[in-house]
This record gives sequence, C-alpha cells and structure tokens, in this order.
Amino acid sequence: MSSCFNGGAGWPEPVVRVQAVSDTCGETIPERYVKLPLDRPSATTLQPAVSHGGGSLNIPVVDMSMPDSGETVRAVDAACREWGFFQAVNHGVSPELLRRARSSWRGFFRQPAEVRERYANSPATYEGYGSRLGTTKGGHLDWGDYYFLHLLPPSIKSHDKWPSLPSTLRDATEEYGEEVVKLCRRVSKVLSKGLGLDGGRLQAAFGGEGGEGACMRVNFYPRCPQPELTLGVAAHSDPGGMTMLLVDDHVRGLQVRKDGQWITVDPVPDAFIVNVGDQIQVLSNAAYKSVEHRVTVSAAEERLSLAFFYNPRSDVPVAPMAELVAPGRPALYPEMTFDEYRAHIRQRGLSGKAQLQSLQNANNSVAS
Repeated sequence: MSSCFNGGAGWPEPVVRVQAVSDTCGETIPERYVKLPLDRPSATTLQPAVSHGGGSLNIPVVDMSMPDSGETVRAVDAACREWGFFQAVNHGVSPELLRRARSSWRGFFRQPAEVRERYANSPATYEGYGSRLGTTKGGHLDWGDYYFLHLLPPSIKSHDKWPSLPSTLRDATEEYGEEVVKLCRRVSKVLSKGLGLDGGRLQAAFGGEGGEGACMRVNFYPRCPQPELTLGVAAHSDPGGMTMLLVDDHVRGLQVRKDGQWITVDPVPDAFIVNVGDQIQVLSNAAYKSVEHRVTVSAAEERLSLAFFYNPRSDVPVAPMAELVAPGRPALYPEMTFDEYRAHIRQRGLSGKAQLQSLQNANNSVAS
C-alpha cells in the first residue's frame, strides 16, 4: 500500500498516485475522478474542431526564426489578442534537446514507485512529485501525476530536489531550462512590441532579466479506462505570466476554449505551444487574454508534457501597465503580487478563470 500513497506531507488526506489507480482500477475509475456532467469531455471535443470553411480549426502557428521582424510581431500580437495561444516553430531550441528532456522525464515516471516516492511533495512549495493541486479536503481529482520544480531565481533552485534517476535527467533539465528561459525572454520582447511598448517593458514588469521567476511542471497522464468521464487537468487559465508547453510527440490531449467551444490542439512536431497567463492579462490590461484550457486523457496510451512557466518575481506588485491605462480604458485589475495571487490558486485548486474574474469584479466595485 505504501507504493500507492503519499502518507500526508501536509496534504489534508492521503494522496493516491494516479499511476497506481490506473494499474489497479480495472474498467471503472474511482468516483473521486469523475467530473460533473458539464465538465466532462464529450465525443465531439475529442477531435480537432472543424472551421466554417471545412478545414481543421487549430491555434495559430508562428515562425519565430526572426523575432525582431514586424511580421512576427504582428502574428504574435494577433494570436494573443484572438486566441491567447500560438504554436512557436523555428524557435531556436534544438529538437535533440526537446527529445532528450522528454525521454528523461518519461524515464522518471517509469521508475519503481518507491523511487518516485522519495520526492513526494507537500503544499508548502509544491516542489517534487505530486498528484493534486488544491488543499481542500474531498472533491473531484484530476487524472494525472506531476513533478514540479523551481528554476528561477537561482536562490530557490536545488538540484537535490530533482530526481537522480534516470541519470540523464538533471543535466537535460538544466540545459532545457536555460534554453527555454532564453526563448521566453525573446517572446517577451515580441509581446511588448505588440502592445506598442518598448521591447523590454514586459520583462521589466516581471522584475528585469535575472529577476524573473521560472518553474516547470512535468505532467504524466496514465491510461484511463473511462476517458469520457474525467480530465487530466481541469479547465483553467495559467496563473503565471507565460507558459511554454512541450507536448507529447504522438498523443493529443490539450484543448483550448474558443468562442465557447473546446478545440483539441493538433500539435506541430518540435513546436512549443505558447500561451498567455493571468499576469500578462493583468499587465496588458486585458489586451492579451489568458484563455481557459484543459487536458483530456486516453484509454489507449499514456501521455507526458513539460509545462514551463515564466513568471513575474514573486514579490513584485503586478498591475495594468501605466502606458495601457487611459481615461477611456481604466485599470481593470488591482495591484497584487504573484505570491498573493498564487496563494488563492493553491488553496482552491483550478477553477476556470474564477480568480481573475473575481479580481476584476472587486476592482469594479471599488471604482464605482
């Protein structure tokens, strides 16, 4: 039994690993993983949506080989305003490194349970091997395990908290983190220019180069006998600044909400799926939107993804940038640090865009 449970570590109840549930539940998943009927994936959302022209509807694809060009800025700007998502190709991170990072982390989730449990996490920092987000006792759970780790600032990065098996993992993760941070900084400049600002403006609001935060969540979604009843990750918008998502190279699962419809993303090989987080929606005064998304699971295959979160420094106050506030466009959100914002998410778990909407509602009440 100890191989299936994390005995507590600050959680309100024993944590069951979804890998263990998948291996032992037979043809029926436990009730804790069954979503409410309105939240379940339907058969119509398991395939890419069809556009009015008859083709497959997918998030925009942007060539990032010339990030300083006006064409790139316009393409990213349009994607962030209309979708909140785009796929970055020719982004400068080598395909070999992408494969090495994915392979190393897949190797960790294939380690024996007793090896994985050495890194069991707690709600204090979430760093380590986990299977839940919110700290509320009871309620529905997602069909997925994860590994969460810190990369920036350097003062909170600890390789001792990273798995030592497989032997390639730490070096691959270190190199991967360095390269993706560089990519995030390049994209940040493009976003700033799209907003009509100086190229370094968003990064300055994040705390400046070297002052920003970065962390990574490696998601592992085991096979599920009833994928129509559950989700790997419930619908949410990302609470941080910007997310660089490296998805599985052969199993689809990410869905993005567009005009009330769930669209299954058809990933481009070796691309990063980039999405706006809540902090950039706040900083841009809602010019750029953080969009709800979720993850479906498969009865036939397990799935792995690497979500890299590029965030403001945790103690820097975040509010709509002054250049984007005007008499006809008042600030939509109050000032709040990322630490304060994240505390709400960690207590309540993922709940669509409820937290950002509550901030806007509170701000409107004060203004009126």
